[in-house]
Amino acid sequence: MKSRCLLLFNIAVVFCWVAVSAQRSEPSGYWQQHINYNIEVDINVETSQYEGRQRVVYTNNSPDKLVRAFFHLYFNAFQPGSEMDVHSRNIADPDSRVMGRIEKLEKKDQGYLRVYSIKQDGVEISGHVAGTVLEVNLNKPIMPGESTVFDMVFSGQVPLIIRRAGKQNKEGVALSMAQWYPKLAEYDFEGWHADPYIAREFHGVWGDFDVKLTIDKNFVVGGTGYLQNPEAVEISSNKSPGKNTWHFIAPNVHDFTWAADPDYIHDSLQMEGGPKLHFYYKKNLADEQLKDWKKLQPITAKLMRFFNENVGPYPYEQYSVIQGGDGGMEYGMCTLITANRSFESLVGVTAHELAHSWFQFVLATNESKHEWMDEGFTEYYCTQAEASIMGVDEERVFKTSYDRYRKLALSGVEQPQTTHADRYRFNASYGVSAYTKGSIFLRQLKHIIGTVAFDKAIKDYFSLWSFKHPTPNDFIRCAEKSSGAELDWYLTDWSKTTNTIDYAIDSVTVSGGVVKVDLNRIGLMPIPVEVEVLYKGGAEEKFYIPLQMMRAEKPLSEKTILLKDWAWAHPNYSFDFVKNGEIKSITLDPDNKIADVNLGNNSYIKDTLE
Repeated sequence: MKSRCLLLFNIAVVFCWVAVSAQRSEPSGYWQQHINYNIEVDINVETSQYEGRQRVVYTNNSPDKLVRAFFHLYFNAFQPGSEMDVHSRNIADPDSRVMGRIEKLEKKDQGYLRVYSIKQDGVEISGHVAGTVLEVNLNKPIMPGESTVFDMVFSGQVPLIIRRAGKQNKEGVALSMAQWYPKLAEYDFEGWHADPYIAREFHGVWGDFDVKLTIDKNFVVGGTGYLQNPEAVEISSNKSPGKNTWHFIAPNVHDFTWAADPDYIHDSLQMEGGPKLHFYYKKNLADEQLKDWKKLQPITAKLMRFFNENVGPYPYEQYSVIQGGDGGMEYGMCTLITANRSFESLVGVTAHELAHSWFQFVLATNESKHEWMDEGFTEYYCTQAEASIMGVDEERVFKTSYDRYRKLALSGVEQPQTTHADRYRFNASYGVSAYTKGSIFLRQLKHIIGTVAFDKAIKDYFSLWSFKHPTPNDFIRCAEKSSGAELDWYLTDWSKTTNTIDYAIDSVTVSGGVVKVDLNRIGLMPIPVEVEVLYKGGAEEKFYIPLQMMRAEKPLSEKTILLKDWAWAHPNYSFDFVKNGEIKSITLDPDNKIADVNLGNNSYIKDTLE
């Protein structure tokens, strides 16, 4: 066990990556807002209440005149009658962590975030609280290119943990502080994103945070940012009087999260040529779990290297894995995860949440509207990482994923991936759509355009769109440029509709040594088709049928025969070949990369050919 007095973060605030980011060419016509937060809070650990002040400098880089603003007050969701409470009690399959618990919270265990005063450039302005959103009428418009300053006085009460943030989680972690301050809503080319906090996802403005947290001396704090005053933070081993003020700087992030507990062990691992990793976990864990948290540390470094090599370089100087929260949730430079799990599960949740640092906290898609890009891309790459580092069976994982997707697609309750994250009729549908169908999107795309083009698309996407809130179209354009293919059809059908892939071998006839294969497109979604012929004795032939609207083919092996294009409007397609022996089987999609919803019509076997 290492001393809790060790430095929590790298002291130096490293801004070099900001300069590198600034040198990248901006996408044509792109703009985004910018924000600076200066926050000071004093926490009463007995009541789980806190008092705070914040100065927010907001720069309007849009071409629009802004006459009002919106702030998220997320902790208000943890009150009886809130939208989160009502939604959870009315959805058919509520999140087991929420269900009807908010309605039953005692006053002292409810959450709230109250703003007592707000000034714009020194002048008091009015606001109206609507659930989890503060609607503010500005005393003067913020013109394009101008900045304004909001000074706010606020207080909060930390809820008894129900969803992501709160006090005293089921493993006894004192404070898991996510979405805890008045957070200015994002404004972009689509306008304001002042969504109420009902179920799940977040979206925020890129900016710089300067945060001072004052808390009892026996508490250890970890989270987003770089600690500025390690020499001033003296940890007491008991409840001695007095408090410490932890001062953090976090450049170019869109959120600030922290956790605190008097029983945290703090370990750190400096990666060679990479960030410093921090691990916070409670000393009262079972002996086996304490060992697991030690074993996790070098594996986390391997995971970090995998994502650096396969997606792009992690741009910050630290990352923290923190015991807390209600399961696993990604935040800026850190994650909160529960510890009461097997070692395999501990690695799995860490791999998933760490991968989010690339797809949510650097690329930062609007996960309320495009949740599948965040969750699905994360799920795909954490599976790749676990397969590479832990020997996880990738094929088995994706077989399960395809089965889950097919079950939803054939259930009649699937909704398009364009559905807002809060508007799914069933939580289970959201889970399959965001995580499973989102990861299949990438796996199929790699199959469609080939490995080289796919890998280049991912790295180009990360390089071009880091710190810029990309949309699905921004990603698919990277894939089009890397592959030379037209891919709008793929993005449209897979993400904007519930059209399914269903190709069938309709008939196979043999005449004079020539085999004729008749195929049928049953589902509405198009896809390039591959057919494999296996001969008795082990010989094989492969045929590739391009999709006409793709206007290109992926690179093919020398043994694969390129056939003529298949135009989507034609439901039937035929080709023939000379038989090179006794045929054992003919199969569509032999590599099982396509999420065809009916596998029963994808093969002809020997008995049917005789």
